[in-house]
Amino acid sequence: MESLHKWNTNKEIGYLKEYLQIESVHPNPNYDGCIAFLKKQADMLNLPINIHYPLNKDNPIVILTWIGLEPELPAILLNSHMDVVPVFSDRWTHPPFGAEMDEDGRIFARGSQDMKSVGMQYLSAIRYLKTNGAVFKRTIHLSFVADEEMGGRYGMRPFVNTPEFRALNIGFSLDEGMASPTDEIPVFNGERSVWRLYFRISGTAGHGSLLLKNTAGEKLKTILNKMMQLREESEDRLKRNPELTLGDVTSINLTRVSGGVQSNVIPPQMVACFDCRLALDVNHTEFEAKLKKFCEEAGGGIDIEYEHKLPRVEPTKMNDSNPYWTSFKTAIDKLNLKIKPQIFNGGTDSRYIRGLGIPAIGFSPLNNTPILLHDNDEFIFADNFLKGIDIYVHIITNLANTPATKVN
Repeated sequence: MESLHKWNTNKEIGYLKEYLQIESVHPNPNYDGCIAFLKKQADMLNLPINIHYPLNKDNPIVILTWIGLEPELPAILLNSHMDVVPVFSDRWTHPPFGAEMDEDGRIFARGSQDMKSVGMQYLSAIRYLKTNGAVFKRTIHLSFVADEEMGGRYGMRPFVNTPEFRALNIGFSLDEGMASPTDEIPVFNGERSVWRLYFRISGTAGHGSLLLKNTAGEKLKTILNKMMQLREESEDRLKRNPELTLGDVTSINLTRVSGGVQSNVIPPQMVACFDCRLALDVNHTEFEAKLKKFCEEAGGGIDIEYEHKLPRVEPTKMNDSNPYWTSFKTAIDKLNLKIKPQIFNGGTDSRYIRGLGIPAIGFSPLNNTPILLHDNDEFIFADNFLKGIDIYVHIITNLANTPATKVN
């Protein structure tokens, strides 16, 4: 009970709980509540705050800025997103927006791992540094963005192409990572390319009692078999090489099938949707040619429509040619943290930052924590949250004092 009292009286944990209690959940995120909260934080920190709307007034980008001693140097961006994914409240043992804490120090809330805790750790670290009189060469921007959970359609994706983003003069970006059930913390320097596609399959229509040729159902079977064969090849690669992670291979999943008008009518069209995440070693031109060949081998009459078809983005270098990585790694080594560099299997706003040629790293100091992002009873340990603040104090200090050398 003494520990519980200690956690409940900690002001940084109090701010985290307040932020987690704001229901910025899709499909109607309460961004106004987030903005009001962040404005209070900016006032406490005596930092200027600016709000941008890259596409519409429903999806804000909130920026807090700490000007460095040499503001002409490229700045450091600490990025996080305000929105969280939907919940199934009946499957939670705690209210998903209650931010309740149990006697083990687990704070239960949607967004506790993905990724409001990280945004608050940034703010808490900045509060500590300012309170202790720290000054840095480089300017630090803290961004709190909308719509990340929907792919950044109205948030970071359009924002990186605006004059307002260019004016930030970003040299390096830090973004979210993922929890780890072990001591080892994953560090992400790249992402696979998201291709979300629909096979629109036309075929012979007729009565359900007949054995017609070239039906949409027959063609669908061929497409399914060929796509699932690609999926099995990725699974085999993972089994054969334990050094690989999911981010190193292409994932393919059937996510939707639709078609038909009546149970005794062979439909003229069926649609199959696949979510594909292309590994960095995949040639996009060759992969698209393979998809088209599948359509021909299935009998033709099949069109491919792309919902997402993102280009390959070069991963951030994790060696001495990248001075920001050197600064990051020096802090990690000083703290004796175990890290594992890898490619992120999901998608984050870092893909849009890297797409501009700006180095970006994904990192969340959530080791010894079960991976529960988007899951029921998502939680973060209070002690891990507080330790993460100290970790960011060291990382931010090093990054903001990175020498003025060019990234190769």
